[in-house]
Amino acid sequence: MSAIALAAVGLFIFVLGYRFYSKFIAEKIFKLDPNYVTPAHRYKDGVDFVPTNKFVLWGHHFTSVAGAAPILGPAIAVYWGWLPAVLWVVFGTVFAAGVHDFGTLALSVRNKGQSVGTLAHRLIGQRGKILFLFIILILVLMVNAVFAWVIANLFISYPASVIPVFIQIPLAVWIGYAAYKRNMKMLIPSLIALAIMYGTAIVSSQVDFLQIDLVRYMGGEEGAGLFGLGAISSAFFIWIVVLMIYVYIASTLPVWKLLQPRDFINSHQLIVGLAILYLGLLFTQPEITAPVTNPGADVSWFPLLFITIACGAISGFHGLVSSGTSSKQLDKETDARFVGYLGAVGEGVLALISIIAVITLFPDRAAFSASYSSFADASGAGLGNFIEGATALASGLMIPGSVASTIVSIIVVSFAATTLDTSVRLMRYIISELGVEYKVPQLEKKHVATSIAVLSSMALVILPEGPNGFGSGGYLLWPLFGTSNQLLAGISLLLISIWLRKLGRNYMITIIPMVFLMFMTLWAMFQQVFLQWAWYNEGANTLLFVFGAIIFVFTLWIILTAAQALMSKSNPGFSDEDLK
Repeated sequence: MSAIALAAVGLFIFVLGYRFYSKFIAEKIFKLDPNYVTPAHRYKDGVDFVPTNKFVLWGHHFTSVAGAAPILGPAIAVYWGWLPAVLWVVFGTVFAAGVHDFGTLALSVRNKGQSVGTLAHRLIGQRGKILFLFIILILVLMVNAVFAWVIANLFISYPASVIPVFIQIPLAVWIGYAAYKRNMKMLIPSLIALAIMYGTAIVSSQVDFLQIDLVRYMGGEEGAGLFGLGAISSAFFIWIVVLMIYVYIASTLPVWKLLQPRDFINSHQLIVGLAILYLGLLFTQPEITAPVTNPGADVSWFPLLFITIACGAISGFHGLVSSGTSSKQLDKETDARFVGYLGAVGEGVLALISIIAVITLFPDRAAFSASYSSFADASGAGLGNFIEGATALASGLMIPGSVASTIVSIIVVSFAATTLDTSVRLMRYIISELGVEYKVPQLEKKHVATSIAVLSSMALVILPEGPNGFGSGGYLLWPLFGTSNQLLAGISLLLISIWLRKLGRNYMITIIPMVFLMFMTLWAMFQQVFLQWAWYNEGANTLLFVFGAIIFVFTLWIILTAAQALMSKSNPGFSDEDLK
């Protein structure tokens, strides 16, 4: 089958979803009001509450939610064949992810820009709020560990990407000051910054001394490294430390100084990257060599597919971004459709090309099966296969292989870094909120909360000793990241359903995907946490069992509490303004 035909069908469905379904939701369900005073204006403080142009905010939102997950998850999920992965990415984006991201943004905007964790108090009570905050805290902690692990490994595998990634930071700071202190438009400076990044990428991919290869500096793969860890483990440790220092600074700065301008650059980078891949697809016209389905899979796709593609179809982390940062920057309430729903569609577009890059990489089905011989092999090879497949597509535009692989790795790292510092910022908010709740004033301080977030994330990614040795924390946490991420999305959809019901509106658009998602994810989680206890009870995997069991019990508790709230006819403390 032609990969172009598959891409065309998927993109057409995305367009229909945004054009018609999101418009229906905006006008008939959420009833967005262009005259509503958003939290960005009402509580404007120049730090977190900053009215932002919808295109700039879309760039921040899109790159914050994109990360590496919509690439990694689909690249692993093709193990079960390309058809199940494509169907879930396309229809999950239109009917679940778009509704979830749009809904959490609209809910937060109508409630003072509060996060879904805070809103849980008003919707399902104090106990539900605390349980939900702890689930969110565990999720963002895992997000930090997983994405730091991904970035560190990409820096080791693609050292030519290091300088272009880090040169983006001073460029973004310059753009932030130019835009907010001198009222300069961001577009031209961000395009110049992107050109500098890619120009540096071209040069560094061809010039050895511009490649920051820490493994080579320590004597190669056989080198002793630091503290006798070996060169690779030492390089990994150094990059984790550097990343944690970076996210500490990035997550405490006002959003306009680094977060917004860097994310605006990354939004252009994402558009350029998607253009390269889709145009490469058009020029190379590859055939799909992967099987439609894989009946010989060693694990069933049902229900594991729905937690393996943890982003790209629907993701609870998106709701944290929508309600945690994006809602505080929304200029007009009607912009929520563009930022929220279209942001989810953008991630679906990225997940779709990720699938296509992998299923067209191999010369024949035998080569695909050799790389994806088991689910474990798929998990280890997914990201590398995407980069190779994306490089092959870029070759259709006459881009040299070394340059293409460097640019693709830069794109993945940039998105992962954006998600990482947004996640640390969100973790700071939650820790501070818990400090208020339990009357621990020290936790309310920005730098104390950020230090806890950074140090705990660093410990989680480097301390567990797994199948890949030192620094396997991110690898070990991926299965639980998927389940907790989807459970969070299901709980957020449940909160939106309660809100809509209290407003007397049709809540079927949220309750149906919520029931589906909860059923699939709880089933998959029960299999992984309890039925496979023997697998988890090996060294560091005990950590997964503990985290998983806590999340599983907390989720069931929240569902029972929320079900009572959903069926109740009482109004949980909404103001007259909320009910308009």
